[in-house]
Amino acid sequence: MTHRPRVTAAAVLREFGAPLELEELPLPADLPPGAALVRVLRATLCGTDAHIWRGLLPFASPPLVLCHEIVGEVVALGPYAGQDALGRPVEIGTRLVWSESVCGHCHACTVLREPVLCANRGYGFTQRADKWPFVIGGLSQYTYLPPGAHRLVVPDDIPDTWAAAAGCAVKTALRAFANAGGVRPESTVVIQGAGPLGLVGTALARSSGAGRVITIGGPANRLAIAARFGADVTISVEEVTDPDERVARVEELTEARGADLVFDFAGSPSVNREGVLMCGPRGKHIVVGFAGPKALPVPLDVVMSREIQVIGSLNGDVSDLDRSLRFLSAFRGRFDWDAMFGEPVGLAGASQAIQDMASMAAVKAVVDPALDLEEISG
Repeated sequence: MTHRPRVTAAAVLREFGAPLELEELPLPADLPPGAALVRVLRATLCGTDAHIWRGLLPFASPPLVLCHEIVGEVVALGPYAGQDALGRPVEIGTRLVWSESVCGHCHACTVLREPVLCANRGYGFTQRADKWPFVIGGLSQYTYLPPGAHRLVVPDDIPDTWAAAAGCAVKTALRAFANAGGVRPESTVVIQGAGPLGLVGTALARSSGAGRVITIGGPANRLAIAARFGADVTISVEEVTDPDERVARVEELTEARGADLVFDFAGSPSVNREGVLMCGPRGKHIVVGFAGPKALPVPLDVVMSREIQVIGSLNGDVSDLDRSLRFLSAFRGRFDWDAMFGEPVGLAGASQAIQDMASMAAVKAVVDPALDLEEISG
């Protein structure tokens, strides 16, 4: 019989805004059909983790094990868990990525055939660390892979860090471009935000044949990466602080025609108002970011008079995850994906890593739980 770990070291969020606490948490004693336990190889943090840590998302309640961008190695399998979503064999030692769990029987899953909209979707930040199955987040030595989480075997040529980031940052950007209907050759694309989503979006716009790519965000080091990823023009929100001035700058750059596509990967209070005003006639504004309760009103008269489409886009499902892995591999020679990632830290460094994400000191923080496990256990 394969050894099955019963407990795991984890960095636990006990209080919003406070340092994470290194603890030992239980793992499920039995694995139901389709479930698995994995050893976390790499976890990458995103803006959502920082928002939860700060207490900005009301649906998250401590104690929590954060991080939903994970690549792991299988250490135990439940019954009927021996295949991935593409029918490839999964066994002890297989390296996997996976989507959030879905129920498979709600209206979105069955009628709409859109599992990303599942009414019972199992996001990691809704799983309390004091209730079964305790850990489905990435800031842990081991984590639980639920039965409804569609998993994929990771190709050998994909590094752990890239594979982890595919689980949210890359698949979310890819889905947003798909929901927008793609990029027409020579169109103007505006990317709002220069975090990981915005950087991947910049690379997607360039690789899709956009004629002009404009990336808006900050700080300067992120905009420098955006330029390397294909932005023709970058606009710093630290230098151009007035939203109306940013709109005017895009109008100037587009010879007063406006943009064809404007992607909100920023999620600030003014971003959707700006995005609509940046769109030209029959342009599209794709909303991915979370603007919060103080969002400025969107000018619906402009939406009507220019026939602008405002399109929502939420995360991604296993199909987007599969395309993410292939996208990262296909364009590895064109874009330096490693430029987005910081040096890996262990679980003891996870607390500082999430603070660095919240302060924007890090572009994308990376946690490798194996780095300090001996120190923690000692």
